[in-house]
Amino acid sequence: MKKKGRYGTYGGQYVSETLMGALLKLESAYAKVSTTRAFSRELSSLLSEYAGRETPLTFCANASRELGCRMYLKREDLVHGGSHKLNNTLGQALLAKHMGKKRLIAETGAGQHGVATAIVGAVLGLPVEVYMGEVDTQRQALNVFRMELMGAKVIPVKSGTRTLKDAINEALRDWVANVEHTYYLIGSVVGPHPYPLMVRDFQSVIGRETKKQVMKKEGRLPDCIVACVGGGSNAIGIFSPFLKDDVELIGVEAGGEGIETGEHSATLCAGEAGVLHGALSYLLQDADGQVLPTHSVSAGLDYPGVGPEHAMLKDSRRVTYTAVNDSDVLEAFSFLSRTEGIIPALESAHAVAYLMKNADRFERDDIVVINLSGRGDKDVAEVAKMRGRIL
Repeated sequence: MKKKGRYGTYGGQYVSETLMGALLKLESAYAKVSTTRAFSRELSSLLSEYAGRETPLTFCANASRELGCRMYLKREDLVHGGSHKLNNTLGQALLAKHMGKKRLIAETGAGQHGVATAIVGAVLGLPVEVYMGEVDTQRQALNVFRMELMGAKVIPVKSGTRTLKDAINEALRDWVANVEHTYYLIGSVVGPHPYPLMVRDFQSVIGRETKKQVMKKEGRLPDCIVACVGGGSNAIGIFSPFLKDDVELIGVEAGGEGIETGEHSATLCAGEAGVLHGALSYLLQDADGQVLPTHSVSAGLDYPGVGPEHAMLKDSRRVTYTAVNDSDVLEAFSFLSRTEGIIPALESAHAVAYLMKNADRFERDDIVVINLSGRGDKDVAEVAKMRGRIL
C-alpha cells in the first residue's frame, strides 16, 4: 500500500461528506492507539486468555492419506465463538472503547461476525446491534439465537436480496445517523480506508502463528496455503505474513451453481472494477454498473464485492483466485467430517473442496495448509435440510 488507503489502484474512501470526518478520526485513533504498549498488552491478553490463542496447526493423517499430500488445518474453528472473526472484533472493540464510543453496530452474513461482535460487546460492556439479511437470519437461526443470548439486538434487513450486501447498506445508514457515539465494527477487509488495513492487521495473527508452527513441525515453509474468500478477512489473515515467501497462495471463491449460470459469488473470478461500500475493488455488476444478485450455499461468502488488497494481489498474480461449486463444497463438508471428525463451516469447506479437486497437483511430501476459518455447527441444520432431513 504505497498511497494512503490504496492497494495499487484499489481501496480508497468513496463515502459521503458526513462520514469523512469519522473515517479521519478513526484512522488517526488507530495509528495512535494501536501502537501503544498498553493497547498491545490488553489485546494480547484477551487473545490468549479469552479467545484461546494460539490455535493449533493440526496434521490430518487420514485426509492426507486419501489426498496424497501432507494436509494441515489452521484451526480458527477453535477460537472462542467458533471462527476467526473474534481476532478482529476484539481489536476493533478495544479501539472503540479508547475512542470513547458508547455503542457498537455490525453487519453479518453467516452470523459468525455478529456472534463475535456480540461476544466483545458482552465482555467489554458495550451495547451491540447487528444488521443481518432476512434470508440469512433464517438459514443461520442458531447464530441469531446465540447473538440474542449474549445481549445483542439482531435487526433483520428486508430490502434487496436480503443478504450480506443489504445488511451492510443498513449498517452504513445507521452509522451516518449516529456517528458521534456509535462505532461501526466491520467484519471483513472491505469498506473504506482504514477498515481493510485494520482488519488485515488484526487477522494477520493467523499467518504469523502458522509460519512459526509449520517451521517447528516440518522445518520448512508450506508449499501451498489455501483459504476461502468472500470479503476476504481469513484469507488475508493467513496470506499476509507469507506474501514475500516462496509459498503458493490460493484463494477460493463461491462458484455457487457454476460461474456460467450467473448463480455465484465469485467476485474476483467473474467481476470487474467498481465501487461498493466505500471502496474501489472487484465487483459483480451488470453492463450499467448495477450490483448483481449473488448466490452461495454459504451465507458468509454471499457478497458481490471483495477486499481491495485481494484485487491488487489478483492483478499482480501473487495470489491465484479460483472458485468451486456448491456441490463440491457439500462433498468437502462431508469428507472432512468423515475423515477427521472435524465439521467445517461451509465457507471453509470451499478451501477443502479446492484441495480435493486438485489433489493430483501435489506430491506426497508437499505441505498444504488450509485455513479452517470456522466450525460447521451453524450449518448442520441447513445441510441436513438440503438432504431431506429436518433436525
